[in-house]
Amino acid sequence: MRGPARAEAIACVLAAMVLVVLSAGIANVALPALAHALQVTPAASVRVVSAYQLGLVMALLPCAALGESLGYRAVFTAGVGLFTGASALCALAPSLHWLVAARFLQGLGGAAVMALGVALLRFVVPQAQLAAAIGWNALAVALSSAAAPTVGAVLLSSASWPWLFAVNLPLGVAVLLASRGLPEVPGTARALDATSMALSAGAFGALIAGAELLPAAPALGAGLLAAAALSATLLLRRELPKEAPLVPLDLLRSRSFRVSVIASVACFAGQTSALVALPFYLRHGFGQEALTTGLLITPWPLSVALLAPVAGRLADRISTAWLCATGAGCLALGLAALALSPAHGSALSLVPFVALCGAGFGLFQVPNNRNMLLAAPRARSAAAGGMQGTARLAGQTAGAVVMTLLFTLMPVDAAPRIGLGIGAVLTLSAGIVSALRAGSHRSHDGGRMGS
Repeated sequence: MRGPARAEAIACVLAAMVLVVLSAGIANVALPALAHALQVTPAASVRVVSAYQLGLVMALLPCAALGESLGYRAVFTAGVGLFTGASALCALAPSLHWLVAARFLQGLGGAAVMALGVALLRFVVPQAQLAAAIGWNALAVALSSAAAPTVGAVLLSSASWPWLFAVNLPLGVAVLLASRGLPEVPGTARALDATSMALSAGAFGALIAGAELLPAAPALGAGLLAAAALSATLLLRRELPKEAPLVPLDLLRSRSFRVSVIASVACFAGQTSALVALPFYLRHGFGQEALTTGLLITPWPLSVALLAPVAGRLADRISTAWLCATGAGCLALGLAALALSPAHGSALSLVPFVALCGAGFGLFQVPNNRNMLLAAPRARSAAAGGMQGTARLAGQTAGAVVMTLLFTLMPVDAAPRIGLGIGAVLTLSAGIVSALRAGSHRSHDGGRMGS
């Protein structure tokens, strides 16, 4: 693709990513308003968030398989269409049950966008510009993440909660129209295994739900985790002999790909535990109110947005193994500095450390994602994208579970500092794991040594 057609295709993919990320962040801000409007408890309102996350994690790998079989553009467009239609259902929801079901459908549509969006970029830009394109994607995601709370607050201040979801409709329709300009990547027409898809959805869904329920309902959580283990065992036995398995075991045999996935899980777990801990840390350790807390955390996503494009350019010139190790090291250093900061001091003194965390994550994420994508053959780009999203969600869930356990077992003024320390250890381990890639072989697409 060339010129305006390439720019339109890139804009289409990035806009779809913005839709998916904004919808998650806006809903988080709206939970108190939703609980009041629908006359449910705050705990029940959290299902609006968890249903969306559950839909995402259950459908990522099946959507990747659908894309490889039926064609990337077709499944990506169907995902955007489902997401947009589900947004309309959310806006019309008369009850919590309706809203939760619609949010689950939104998650299913979002999974197709997340699994196939970056994979489509591989067919839009030349390989030499792929790292830069991944950087643009990271920039769009970071800015959407940073803007979501503000957008949600502004909408709630001037309109009722259904507009939080109705706002997706114009952009969703625009993306659908623009998707006609995406490259037509032909599918393999490979037969789809419905049983494997069901086992995959069941395994990941039970794993996420079980991990989240374990602290509050140990028996139910343990039962779900056992069901997840059984489903995963059956799935792996069924998929192992296949040439292109649903769970990308063929890609995981590559040391470079495998190490990138492990590092991604560890880094996202550390980042999530820190982002959950920080608001409580600022509130109980430094006496900050909600608005000030939000402003103090904002340098994190803004630093990600600033560093992501730079990391994309550097990834074409420097070993991505060492870029990832450096980024994770900076993130670990920032978290350690936050954890060791004197309590009840000036909260403004934390801002440089918060910004360092964001810069480190931006420097880690782009080259790590690039490596995962280039370690896979072009025909398996969707599987690599699905695994990329799965690693991210697995890490985020692990980080949230760590903080839930800490808040359950520790005093509320001690748990955040410990959570930041654990986050530093996890992200440092991601850097160490990334450094193990430094001597890996060239990727299937001719990437450099260590990339």
